[in-house]
Amino acid sequence: MKKLKVSLLGKIGIAIGLGILCGQFFPAGITRLFLTFNSLFGNFLSFAIPLIIVGLVAPAIGEIGKGAGKWLLITVAIAYGSTLFSGFFTYLCSSTVFPQILIYNPGIATLDTLKDEALTPYFTIDMPPLMDIMSALLLSFIVGIGLSVIKGVALRNVFLDFREVVNMLISSAIIPLLPLYIFGIFLNITISGQVGSVMSTFVKIIVFIFAMHVVLLLIQFTTAGAITKRNPFVLLKNMLPAYATALGTQSSAATIPVTLRQALKNGVRESVATFVVPLCATIHLAGSTMKIVACSMAIMYMVGNPVTLSDYSGFIMMLGVTMVAAPGVPGGAVMAALGLLEGMLGFNETMQGLMIAIYIAMDSFGTACNVTGDGAIAIVMDKIVKQEDKYETA
Repeated sequence: MKKLKVSLLGKIGIAIGLGILCGQFFPAGITRLFLTFNSLFGNFLSFAIPLIIVGLVAPAIGEIGKGAGKWLLITVAIAYGSTLFSGFFTYLCSSTVFPQILIYNPGIATLDTLKDEALTPYFTIDMPPLMDIMSALLLSFIVGIGLSVIKGVALRNVFLDFREVVNMLISSAIIPLLPLYIFGIFLNITISGQVGSVMSTFVKIIVFIFAMHVVLLLIQFTTAGAITKRNPFVLLKNMLPAYATALGTQSSAATIPVTLRQALKNGVRESVATFVVPLCATIHLAGSTMKIVACSMAIMYMVGNPVTLSDYSGFIMMLGVTMVAAPGVPGGAVMAALGLLEGMLGFNETMQGLMIAIYIAMDSFGTACNVTGDGAIAIVMDKIVKQEDKYETA
């Protein structure tokens, strides 16, 4: 018989449902087993986050800078600008809407202290990280810039191999265990009586982010249409097959062939499309940035933490760089962003777990927004290259 394959989103959904159900009747002894696992997994995640940052960010920066020509730099600048716009646009909209629709629930942030004394892990193991988050980011930037400049390949190969180790850690260990981790979190939330407000918040955030994705795509293609003097709705309509494919694959990389085909249908020259589309599949994550900013702000509002533009300005700018290093697996972007959430916004273990659950619930929509937006950048780049060719011919 053919083995039934359940997506990560499906597993997370099942884990949330089972966590809520089992929280109604699980005895303390069994509950403590899952709380013990969550304690160990959470400590391991804290240990792994700096390694994930160094393993992903350093080689990503090195590869972008390698042989950086004019068109590469322009494409990177446009993609980064689009990501920054998405982040700040999301901040402005979320700061207006969330205070009106979200319920203040400070108990979520201190869930560990709310547990009954009998409902504690059987044991814990401290796993101190090798470095703090900011040290990992600084090391990644220094090494990444160095890799883009030096001629030797020995150090580059070391970090490329280390990236493979980190990707294997994420795809083979962390991602498969996430459903069990989410189950433990929602088991704990149910027992503490917080599950109603959390699930209500989930629904509101998902509806809000989906609407924001639609608005973002309209802005991107209206801009591309204005630059090229073409109908933005026709351009967007031509990219819908890429959007639909990304919904199913949850991977920008896996959608590249369809994105490339639809960009060509929009009149982008093949030489430009074959350069821009694969590059943007890696560096342009406006949809993912929107999800991370909106979800993190929702959790901050819900637990009563201050949300300020000064804090989020630095977070969004750093997030735009970190998203370049996001591995191409479902949930990879939020795994790459955990370090920033902890180091810059003060997310604790429970808040990180909720962040992962909300993000993955919207993962396919963010990926679809990313790849569809790649088509808008390809249209703009094609116009820029054509204009440059005219000047050179003249």
